[in-house]
Amino acid sequence: MLAAYYDDTGPAHTVLQLGDVPTPEPAAGEVLVRVSASGINPTDTKVRGGAPGRQKPYPRIIPHHDGAGVIQDVGAGVPRDRIGTRVWTFCAQAARPFGTAAQYVALPEALVAPLPDAVSFEVGAAIGIPCMTAFNAVLGDGPVAAKTILVAGGAGAVGNYAVQIARLSGARVISTVSSSQKAAEAETAGAHHVLNYRDPDVDRAILDITDGRGVDLFVDVDTTANAGLIGKVIALGGRVASYGSGGLAADVPVRDLRQKCVSIRFLTIHRFGPEVHGPMAAGINAMLERDALKHRIATSLPLERIADAHEMVEQGLAHGKVVLTID
Repeated sequence: MLAAYYDDTGPAHTVLQLGDVPTPEPAAGEVLVRVSASGINPTDTKVRGGAPGRQKPYPRIIPHHDGAGVIQDVGAGVPRDRIGTRVWTFCAQAARPFGTAAQYVALPEALVAPLPDAVSFEVGAAIGIPCMTAFNAVLGDGPVAAKTILVAGGAGAVGNYAVQIARLSGARVISTVSSSQKAAEAETAGAHHVLNYRDPDVDRAILDITDGRGVDLFVDVDTTANAGLIGKVIALGGRVASYGSGGLAADVPVRDLRQKCVSIRFLTIHRFGPEVHGPMAAGINAMLERDALKHRIATSLPLERIADAHEMVEQGLAHGKVVLTID
């Protein structure tokens, strides 16, 4: 099969290669997916680039966790009637060397979900990690109807889905962004209030919106940068769902958070098992079935341009998911 891969970490145009590799066979409990579209996440580019804290655990890696296609074969223990099913994938390359940047990928059955007929493969490849992360960050601790949720970075891949899911779930949504363009994206996603986090009085504005009470849930994209703000705007008994950070450590206002009895939950979608992944995928599919989610695909490029696509993600040139199409 044709695949994109790298044997060493480094710049995209230096280490990414395109060539023929053996087509995988599905092991017991696995499905073989003929990939039509492969989605790129920042974590894919960080591992390939050799970022600090990101190890390359295998001699050769076919990157990308997210994708969409059709099940072509199944391993032992998987019902054969799954063959021919349209699916979207997530965590495809987690704890495995080979992901979706190839014509075929073999992965556990639990890491694919049915793709509704009305949803394109490109959109299917855009869902994966961003939407799963957003779903868990917003709803991982239970219903949020009538709660006030602050989504940091409401124009980002995860943040934009988080705004949508929070709004669809009956929450009042505040989002912070860094520009008027991003504010428009967060508003389109459904945020009731959008603020610029560079405003030195953003904490006061959040407290004004909540009549001084603060927010019930802070969905956080960068705990290194936002820890201080969280301490100022979180409500008594509030919760934080942290899915990202600009650094490996954060200066946390422990006393402020303790006095407010705040719970902080750190999450990484790759680390969850089927008992968590399954309900999340089902919840997302329920939204897909009723066409309730808006999807932002910045661009679709052929697999041959994977290096260009990685650079777009790394340089922040794309507002939305960068997707590779595979013949």
